[in-house]
Amino acid sequence: MDELEWHTARAALEWQVEMGTTDAIGDKPIDRYAVPVESLEKNPKIVQSPAVSFLQKIDRIALAEQSASAAENLTQLEQAINNFQHCDLQRGSRNLVFSDGVPDARVMILGDAPGREEDLKAKPFVGPEGLLLDKMLAAVGLSRQENIYIGTVIPWRPPQDREPQQFEIDMMTPFARRHVALVNPEVLICMGNTSCISVLGKGGVNKLRGQWHQGFNLPVMPMAHPRNLLRQPAGKKQAWQDLLELKSWLRNRHIKEN
Repeated sequence: MDELEWHTARAALEWQVEMGTTDAIGDKPIDRYAVPVESLEKNPKIVQSPAVSFLQKIDRIALAEQSASAAENLTQLEQAINNFQHCDLQRGSRNLVFSDGVPDARVMILGDAPGREEDLKAKPFVGPEGLLLDKMLAAVGLSRQENIYIGTVIPWRPPQDREPQQFEIDMMTPFARRHVALVNPEVLICMGNTSCISVLGKGGVNKLRGQWHQGFNLPVMPMAHPRNLLRQPAGKKQAWQDLLELKSWLRNRHIKEN
């Protein structure tokens, strides 16, 4: 085995361990999805795994909707997500990342998916991106300690911090929708592309930002994720404009209420 093959094999093994693999049950891998239908018909001894057949029949989104709608408060919703066994991301993550901030806040931020530090600390927006978010909010008089509540669309860290896939977003959106409904904020900030897909049904946060939208029965402001702002600092100017627009919206809403 040459050096390239060794590193490739090790990377594949580390990925399987991160996904939750603990034991090897054979010397060679078997792709059970690749068994032709003809082979199943000609050789009745070859059968599909009962687990595979069951997963093909269940409607994961319907189960998510049923579980989410049964939650009457945030504690029950967090428990319902933790007990939801149909999202494979849960197997490869260390912790459920549910929320942070003040539950009765006027402003709710809905993030994408946790990264490594969020997974370790079971808290959204920590580390460098969390510090940047806190500075951004403080510049317009907001903070997660006083008047901001934060949730996530995907509560478990995807392997190697990859982008969540569409079926994963669809599966977890009922929980995100229920989360927002229980908090009942005045305005929702979709922070990142995954959040926009879940709430607005479309991605492309750079095109969506800078204007108000409607989603989950609330006014929605899409904004760039702090993770992307750290990678592309030039986007901070647009993020500042979005924060000023949010501040103006909240001030006008307060004037109308009084």
